Amino acid sequence: MVMIDQDSAAKIMYPDLYKGLGLKPENLTTYSSPLVSFKGKMVVPKGQIRLPVQVGIDVVEVDFIVVDAFSPYTAIMGKPWLHTLGAVSSTLHQKVKYPSRDQVLEIVGSQSMVRQYLVAAIQHKPEVGTSIIAENDS
Repeated sequence: MVMIDQDSAAKIMYPDLYKGLGLKPENLTTYSSPLVSFKGKMVVPKGQIRLPVQVGIDVVEVDFIVVDAFSPYTAIMGKPWLHTLGAVSSTLHQKVKYPSRDQVLEIVGSQSMVRQYLVAAIQHKPEVGTSIIAENDS
């Protein structure tokens, strides 16, 4: 599940998606600015990677910052992604609408899935001393 955060300038990729795409550490370029997690802790990114993201019939290039941290989401898409699409998001309606060719397309979120991901985040117990991304080398 992807989180749309209209207040964020960052596009974040988490380990599950990183590993699922078969990406390796050598695919990353340097990204040296630290980030602040939802818990207020400093997170040092593993790097950055540019990937094509298909939205309906449109494909947009996105620079993801890769972090080695737990999240119930696979990625967070922020303002630059919304602006590139010319999209408007509504948290109230759990929708993103964007123009595509001669029509307006819609991405619809699921409130029940959001609840499940929130419960997963609350119940998560972090494992000490393991690097999720480094495991991809083996």
